[in-house]
Amino acid sequence: MMDLQLTGKVAIVTGASRGLGRAMAVALVEQGVRVLAAARSEQELRELEATAPDMIRGRTCDMRDLAAVGALADEAVAAFGRLDIVVNNAGIAPAGAFLDQAESVWHEVFTVNVAAPAVLARAAGRHMIPARSGKIINIASTSGILGKPTLVAYSASKGALLQFTKALAGEWASKGVQVNAIAPGAFETSAQQAVLDSPEMLERRIRKIPAKRMGVDEEIGPMVCYLASPKSNFVTGAVFVIDGGESSKL
Repeated sequence: MMDLQLTGKVAIVTGASRGLGRAMAVALVEQGVRVLAAARSEQELRELEATAPDMIRGRTCDMRDLAAVGALADEAVAAFGRLDIVVNNAGIAPAGAFLDQAESVWHEVFTVNVAAPAVLARAAGRHMIPARSGKIINIASTSGILGKPTLVAYSASKGALLQFTKALAGEWASKGVQVNAIAPGAFETSAQQAVLDSPEMLERRIRKIPAKRMGVDEEIGPMVCYLASPKSNFVTGAVFVIDGGESSKL
């Protein structure tokens, strides 16, 4: 087994209480990383903490509260003595026809999906840059690459997150901090519950995926761990698509 040299590192994972966020937090813990897990659901955070009480500390945080988001970096340092990794995973994706959505929905989506990751990255950078070491991993979406009808605000926000990733990577590369993004496609999580509960919708969804299945949450953890590790120190400004080949179709 390859040693990713992550033992003793400290990470913040947002949206960590369920789905892909939980899977990422668990994967990092399995590599010896201590995790400040941030999410809105206190009950689910307590359940996550119980899986590894010495390694995970839950913190309730609404990503619309940018002051609270910015405070997470100092909280991680206070709790664990350092901060090495940030996984900006929390996001919202309200669906609806663009003409029918209130302007407030657009602003909320961009606050959670773009502003919050930027605020947390800046707060983390104040610790990482002096240490000349750090990893920012932004969880985008294939919708941010291709765009998706009825998810216009979400697609636009994830596209913005990808450009934020590339721009910040260029700015911080000489400072020892790597910034990368992962763009997942369709995964079997609660966000896709309506599709999973409908055989007809599921069949239509899978038909679009060359791999002929949706992803499972355990399949994203290894990529996060690699990007969090010193093994990826020459990787920055990259976008890793995990979608069973869907976005590569002509």
